[in-house]
Amino acid sequence: MKPKLTKKRWTTEAEKEISAEWEKKEPYSFDPESEKPLYSIDTPPPYLNTPIHVGHATTYSLMDMFARYKRMSGFNVLFPLGLDKNGLPIEMAAEKKFGIKFNKMPREDFLEKCKQVLDEAGTESLKSFVSLGISFNSWKPGTGIGDAYETDSPDYRALTQETFIDLWEKGLIYEQEKINNYCPGCRTTIADAEIEHVESSTQFADVKFRVKETGEDVVIATTRPELIASDRAVIFNPEDKRYKHLEGKTAVTPLYNREVPIFAHPMASMETGTGLVMMSTAGDTADIRFCREMGLSAVISISEDGTMNENAGFLKGLPVAVARKRIIEELEKAGLLVKLTPATNKTPVCDRSGDPVEFISMKEFYLKQVDVKEDLIKLARKAKFYDDSSRQMLIDWIEGISMDWPISRRRYYATEIPLWKCKKCDKYSAPPKGRYYQPWREPCPVKCSCGSDELDGETRVLDTWFDSGNSPLYIHKYNRNREFFKKSFPCSLRPQGKDIIRTWLYYTMLKVHLLTGMNAFDSIWINYYVVDEHGKKMSKRKGNVVDPQEVLAKYGAEPFRFWIAVEGNITTSDFRCSFERIEAAGKSIVKLWNVARFVSMFENSGEKAELQPLDLWIRHEVNGIVRACAESYAGYDFHSPVLKIRHFMRETFASHYLELVKNRTYNSEGKFTKGQQQAAIETLHYCLERLLLVLAPVVPMVTYSIYQKMYGKDVHQEKFPEVEEYEPQGFSGEELEELNRAIWKQRTEKGLSLKTEIKEAVVPEKFKPIEPDLMTAHSISKMSYGKLELTF
Repeated sequence: MKPKLTKKRWTTEAEKEISAEWEKKEPYSFDPESEKPLYSIDTPPPYLNTPIHVGHATTYSLMDMFARYKRMSGFNVLFPLGLDKNGLPIEMAAEKKFGIKFNKMPREDFLEKCKQVLDEAGTESLKSFVSLGISFNSWKPGTGIGDAYETDSPDYRALTQETFIDLWEKGLIYEQEKINNYCPGCRTTIADAEIEHVESSTQFADVKFRVKETGEDVVIATTRPELIASDRAVIFNPEDKRYKHLEGKTAVTPLYNREVPIFAHPMASMETGTGLVMMSTAGDTADIRFCREMGLSAVISISEDGTMNENAGFLKGLPVAVARKRIIEELEKAGLLVKLTPATNKTPVCDRSGDPVEFISMKEFYLKQVDVKEDLIKLARKAKFYDDSSRQMLIDWIEGISMDWPISRRRYYATEIPLWKCKKCDKYSAPPKGRYYQPWREPCPVKCSCGSDELDGETRVLDTWFDSGNSPLYIHKYNRNREFFKKSFPCSLRPQGKDIIRTWLYYTMLKVHLLTGMNAFDSIWINYYVVDEHGKKMSKRKGNVVDPQEVLAKYGAEPFRFWIAVEGNITTSDFRCSFERIEAAGKSIVKLWNVARFVSMFENSGEKAELQPLDLWIRHEVNGIVRACAESYAGYDFHSPVLKIRHFMRETFASHYLELVKNRTYNSEGKFTKGQQQAAIETLHYCLERLLLVLAPVVPMVTYSIYQKMYGKDVHQEKFPEVEEYEPQGFSGEELEELNRAIWKQRTEKGLSLKTEIKEAVVPEKFKPIEPDLMTAHSISKMSYGKLELTF
């Protein structure tokens, strides 16, 4: 008997052959004419300029499991590959690579540098996706349904501009000068969602202010003495009896001698500092909100380049950090510095550059969001979340929004704002929709409403999240294929990391709601992080980043994918990336191959099978696995059922049923009828085929290879198995496994071969139905029933 699986083991070379075949033939292309129900996945486009990391490899493999399961469940799956090539990350990569600054060279030249970075980035990410067996609809960029897409393509940018025009014409976008978050490193306004707060060392400076009316000195503690020039008020808590006598009086700021009002306000804490707080126009978001609510005029002391401006007087031209040291020196010289106290502070920094965020008044375009907060919270409550605990992260973010979204950026490599401003009347004009515009380099295609044709093109670009927020609209062909969009939207699933809930998820839901009135997604799947084996977040600086190519080269894609499924539930906790555990997961692939290779030696004879109780038992067990997979896969849980598969495959099926039925399968001594032998062979194939079908979404290449060689079909084109009912046989899988282990143990303890004859065995009566298989498997000459006892 020669096995159909001629190779003795599964290899990474076999994976490479299959993944290369899939890349070339694209067997998972989207069929727009299919009558099957549509299921769509809005994949998170990774940046092309850096290779994907092991976290990407993990989450994309899980998305692929979702897609493959849905295909086998009868869905027409829209699963496009997206590549992000837009915005600040690309610009910053170009600045770093060429040692340049975007604002120090002609715009056209800088754009060329960005394109050069992208051209030289290569296809490392694509190689990883291919090696992992990801079943994207297509690997080729295009504009059709299911084609791969790039966010800097003319077609994608054209859609971004069309969404801007739609929102502009609805009156949902406006231009206004406001104090906003500003990154001096990126040289642009940024949104609240682009800010991280990091712990930093600082110091409280206790500074003397003079009270004009009484001449007394009061001490105020501040971590930002360089902003004394921007002070607009001094406040104390209404319950603070120490300062009630200062209500309505005037403070004179040190060094600058500017007069500001003193009054009670609950924003002041009695426990922080001295209890007196200087409120500058733009020291932090609390200052901004305070000045806005109190109607205080703005005095901005920091310029766009991150240096102090003319309002800062003698500090003009100094970088903020230098200015802080300088003013402390001057305060000390003037006898106005009481003391310095070390402290820690939560400093807002730009999540792109890491530079401390400042607050500057600039004219920007804003998308209205405050007015629709309640609508968005309702949508958040309506959508299904996996895991449901992630829903609150989104709701908390929405509830904390206090101002509209600044969507304009003063950068270059991004989608341009499609507006021209009239030189005569200062009104903006938007062009007709339908193509990609670059207003900074081309004339306006329409006249102004006042009749003038002299218009200046807008030079600002759109926030990259305004682009990214299009992704479900783009893949469903909003404004491109209205019939398809109408029948396919909203998107079935948004899978993404929890770190971009406040950006990609929120902004997508906002845009889609404002444009269509709909929820963007039926379901939202939020993943935690893949950390190193010590539980630390991976970073290049720490040197603990795991390259998926290293994992794939060493262990292969299938062990890695199996590890992903058995490691844990990434929607509720982080994964620890352990090479040891990935290697251990590979043992399950070895076991699957070995079992399949054994079964492949036996072909169905076509004779009528006489199913024995042992066959009925294992069929009942394997259908329990099918049921568990169907129920859990539908809820995006591959962890709990794959753990059950692993136990069934390695223990219940391979170590117990197969060992018990092996003699009947060979039937070399003729102890069983042809029908009983055929029942064993049919049941082996029955269980193996079901195992391959339920494992196909998880380990697609090894199951594809086995199924094709043994059954001549593509497992991924098969239907996910339905549960077939077989009656329990009076004993559980655990009980049978315990019996076998007990018999094997007694032989081992006596130093006997596993083939040594057992003259008489007393076993629990529940196992009487499988007596023939037990006797032949364990070489038992005589069997009776009761408490387990063996006689050798």
